[in-house]
Amino acid sequence: MEQPEPRQATAEEASLLGIQKAALVTHIRRTYYSDEGQPVETADIVIPSALCEIVYEIPVSR
Repeated sequence: MEQPEPRQATAEEASLLGIQKAALVTHIRRTYYSDEGQPVETADIVIPSALCEIVYEIPVSR
């Protein structure tokens, strides 16, 4: 599961990413699950909106 959310960078994030405080970022909360449905890995990813493009490719069955 991935949950992207646009927001402003915190002061710490801005410092680490080399962007201005309160610059726009996309925060992605990601969780991977085992075949049994147990969460096995989580990640919080912060991407500067002005520097990166996020693209999702979702296959659709017919």
